[in-house]
Amino acid sequence: MKEELVKEILDKLMTGELSEYYVSNQEFMDFRKVLVSRKDFKHFRGIGQRGGDVLYQYLKEPRS
Repeated sequence: MKEELVKEILDKLMTGELSEYYVSNQEFMDFRKVLVSRKDFKHFRGIGQRGGDVLYQYLKEPRS
């Protein structure tokens, strides 16, 4: 998964254009590498799914 695409997806989650985004197990490491480098990293919640996939959502309040 390309870094530009991941940034675009994360920005859409932040603005509310997307309510959630499903990341497959194969794309997880590429997606996470970009995610953890963001200043608003704590606003994203990843919910693990069966098989190693993750469902990401953006929270208005950062998680602790």
